[in-house]
Amino acid sequence: MSKNKNLYIETYGCQMNFSDSEIVSSIMLENDFRITDDITNADTIFINTCSIRENAEQRVRKRLKELNAQKRKNPNLKIGVLGCMAERLKDKLLEEELIIDLIAGPDSYRDLPKLINTVEAGQKAANVILSEEETYANINPVRISTNGVSAFISIMRGCQNYCSYCVVPYTRGKERSRDPESIVNEAQQLFDDGYREVTLLGQNVNSYRWENEYKLNFAGLLEKVALVNPLLRVRFATSHPKDISDELLKIIAKYENICNSIHLPIQSGSTKILKLMNRKYTREWYMNRIEAIKKIIPGCTISTDIISGFCTETEDDHQETLSIMNEVEYYYAFMFKYSERPGTMAAKKLKDDVPKETKSHRLKEIIDIQQKLSHQSNLNDLGKTFNVLIEGTSKKSDQELFGRNSENKVCVFPKENFKPGDYVKVKITKCTTATLIGESVGG
Repeated sequence: MSKNKNLYIETYGCQMNFSDSEIVSSIMLENDFRITDDITNADTIFINTCSIRENAEQRVRKRLKELNAQKRKNPNLKIGVLGCMAERLKDKLLEEELIIDLIAGPDSYRDLPKLINTVEAGQKAANVILSEEETYANINPVRISTNGVSAFISIMRGCQNYCSYCVVPYTRGKERSRDPESIVNEAQQLFDDGYREVTLLGQNVNSYRWENEYKLNFAGLLEKVALVNPLLRVRFATSHPKDISDELLKIIAKYENICNSIHLPIQSGSTKILKLMNRKYTREWYMNRIEAIKKIIPGCTISTDIISGFCTETEDDHQETLSIMNEVEYYYAFMFKYSERPGTMAAKKLKDDVPKETKSHRLKEIIDIQQKLSHQSNLNDLGKTFNVLIEGTSKKSDQELFGRNSENKVCVFPKENFKPGDYVKVKITKCTTATLIGESVGG
């Protein structure tokens, strides 16, 4: 392999992909590459992809077309596609997108230097073998595009829930949990390096299980990370409703530095649709967990994912989704129209029979309700004082700082003498649908 090559990484999709890009950066730095943020200076470009929705893959296809011009100018430029899209399409992707030199699935990143060598020898290269063991536990991720305050820690990989609409079990393999000591050590190192917040990541983070020399579930791991230092905030994403136990909620309530914010995807408010989605819970079960959250962690904010127009969804099913939104009072939601993904159980066994116009209309109603709920949630915080971790300067004014409170709400306030990484008490005086606006009342 040629030495001192410049690598540019573009990342699409979820937080897990950003975490994976940091792992890739570490591997490549150990193999004589430099990470550059200037794409025009790159010798190699990696595109880390997502396959959860068709739109995510179309964005990557469009980006590859845009890179054609750069490759024409520099025929020696190497372009690799990593992650879920590479895993889902495999060699077909190399055939369809001639610009691509290599593909690597989510469990093949250690093999990237060898793949690059193969490409430099004049051949295309691919490794999309899934592993039942790979967690990249012994790799210290390079923190790229970081604010120096918040960082991700991947604690597990894969998924075996097999929701009927989802490609993740097929693109990321079975669940396997990372050694807890390596997780705690990474959190400690981040704190020592000046970071003040970590987010524990996994496809279904609260499915974490360690059963080697001793047993530990997610509640136990969360407590271990919280005990690293009381000044280190701890968040996690994403939770599955079937694994939100009272034990976990009590651990969150016990430690002030575990944030009072839970992302709990509902997907649909209809038990009939949830069964077709193979979500493994009913509306009643989900609402029981919501009630437990509100009882054990008063003031905890809850966010969610919602899919409109899943197979066979009727207007009554849709109304059940709207009603559960109002019951829970989500402060934020990721909202999408259903798009059929090849290879999933839904694609094989269910008919995508809800018209596009109906999906769009229902999605608009979902978005409209969520905007009202988000605004009301912020209005409820007027006059309250929160402990805010400063992340950086506001995009709208260099005289203002922004950060988040424990409830994961963005707060903006005058700069004064504070800096990123500081905790400051902020009294909320105004708000928008998305942001709390206030003034500092002490560090």
